Order: sequence, then C-alpha cells, then structure tokens
Amino acid sequence: MKLKKKAKYDLATVTSMGVRITPVDRQPVEISHNYFMQSTSAESNVLNVSSFLGLKTLVMTRFVKDNAIAKFIKGDLRRRNIEYTGIEVEQDNPWGYRHQFNIADSGYGLRGPRVQNDRAGEVGRTISPEDFDLEKIFKKDGVRILHLSGLIAAMSETTTKTCLEVARYAKANGTCISFDLNYRASFWKGREKQLRNSFREIASMADVLIGNEEDFQLALGVKGPEAGGKDLSSKIEGFKKMIEEVKKQFPDAQVYATTLREVLNANEHMWGSIMYADEKWYVEEPRHIQVLDRIGGGDGFVGGLLYGILKQWKMEDAMHFGWATGAMATTMLEDYASPSDEDQVWSVYKGNARVKR
Repeated sequence: MKLKKKAKYDLATVTSMGVRITPVDRQPVEISHNYFMQSTSAESNVLNVSSFLGLKTLVMTRFVKDNAIAKFIKGDLRRRNIEYTGIEVEQDNPWGYRHQFNIADSGYGLRGPRVQNDRAGEVGRTISPEDFDLEKIFKKDGVRILHLSGLIAAMSETTTKTCLEVARYAKANGTCISFDLNYRASFWKGREKQLRNSFREIASMADVLIGNEEDFQLALGVKGPEAGGKDLSSKIEGFKKMIEEVKKQFPDAQVYATTLREVLNANEHMWGSIMYADEKWYVEEPRHIQVLDRIGGGDGFVGGLLYGILKQWKMEDAMHFGWATGAMATTMLEDYASPSDEDQVWSVYKGNARVKR
C-alpha cells in the first residue's frame, strides 16, 4: 500500500464521541448501583492501538460547549494520546445537544452482555464538513490513513455528507482510506437507497475494506454465497466467496479483512481472523481466548491491522498483530486495546502470559 512518507498524522478519523458506563463486577444494568465511565466511539477505539504505541492520531468531531461530559471526553482523549479537532456548539436548552451515553454490561457465563444506546440529542449527529479545516489537515499537515466506519457514515444525513466529502478530499491529497462497513439496520431505516449509494462511493475509494458477510451484502448490495453451515470453517469459505464478488465491484481495494468469533459463553470465545491482500489469503484459525468484556474486540483488530500497515510490515504480520490487539481489547474494561509496547502484543499472539519483570 502506497502511504505518504511524510505526514503529521499517521491515522485520523471522523467520529461522534460519547461515554460508556459499565456496571462494576459484571452485573446487569437493571440491578447495579456502581458504574465505571469512559470516553468511547467505534472509530476512536481503532486509533487507540496506534496512539498508545507512539503514532500520531487525530479525532475529528463536535463537542457541546461548556459541558462537563465534553470536558471529560477531551481529558480522556488526551490521556489516550489522541489529538482532537472540532467546533463547540451551545447546548441550547435542557432538551438540546449532548453527547451520547452507551450503557452496557459485560455479561457473565451464560448471561450475555446487553447494550443500550441513549443517543437522543447527540451532538455528533450534526457534524458537518465545514467544521474542519480540510486543507490544513490533509494538505498542509498530512494524514497517512483516514479511517471511517459505517456507524458515523450512516448516523445522519449530515454525517453521511461529511464522511463523503472528507474521504474525497483525503483521497485527492494522497491519504489512504480504511472503511469498516459496520452495518446497523436501525441507522439505515428509511434511508436505504441513499446510504447504499454513499457506502458504495466510500468503498470505491477504500484501500482497506473491513466487514463480515452481512456487512458486504446489506451495506454494499454484494450478492453473498449460498447459506451454509454455522461453524467457523464454513464462515471462512463463505467469506472467501464473498470477497471474490466484492473484488469485481471494488477492484481498487488492496486489503479485505474480517474477524471470526464463536461465543462459547460471555467469558470464553473462539477468536480468529481472515484477510485477502497481495493476491493471497491469510487465515488465523480461531483460538480460545478469555473475555473480560467483548465490546471493542473488532475495533481492536482493525486498530492493530492498521498499525501494522502503517509500520509497513508484511501483511501476514499485520493481521497477526490485529488478532492479538483484538484479543487484548477483550481483556480490558475499556472498549479499546491500550498496549504498553509491541512486545506485549506479540506475547498475546504467542500465548505467552508469563510475568515479565
């Protein structure tokens, strides 16, 4: 993949920042009194691997002016070594703008996690292309990879427009594009035709395309393989057939990838990944992992994969690193992997959990 040699930012994203509150001790929301709060968004979670390993990252977003939660988010982004840019808007009134709340427990054993999104009045839904100095970010400063996801791209008409315009500008100025399709039926309701066209345009600009079989079929309208078994080996073969069709319609992408997950219970998963790049298939056969909290595992995989690409590693090593950062994310209370160093990630991949003194 041809990346910019010189750029201020290695990785940037457009996103709507919010907070997640999680009951302590893996208890259900409806009976809990004590919660852990963090800043989060699918897109910023992807940046976290690179930001913790020393690369320069940027979040492009909107904030509510003089709002305590906005201040918390900004402080948390600074803690995560992620720079941010975006205008501040007035709350207006008690029923005005605010940042989203994601309320989610971790599940335990045979009780699966439950997620409740409270997005009423979400300021991120109003993000506009005019919020950002695109010339400064992509032409003067420079960005090596712009990462977008289907969540922000489908959130509202204005965020769809923003993602399209930012992607066009970035691509025209030599920035590579990563696009995680992240199809959500509730976001698409009543906007199917518009979003299908918009997603296909972003996908046509993408150098890295990420998604599962459902994502490619429902977001891009690509015909999927005939229904097969539900075991992971069948999913691998189904994904390979899907990518053959995706490549015909989106031939400019250089990397196609997805994770493979089988849930044994809330505490134990089978975790794998598959990728097509350099005219080759790379498969990480699913392995048993322990899970503290599953949310963010997929974003952790993307974050590690993009880190490997930014470091210009062999594609197989980049995928292995992504597998490990995805697995690492599930061991942390927060929605993202925060590795101490590369060696820690490779120890996860090798299954080496011995103490390091």
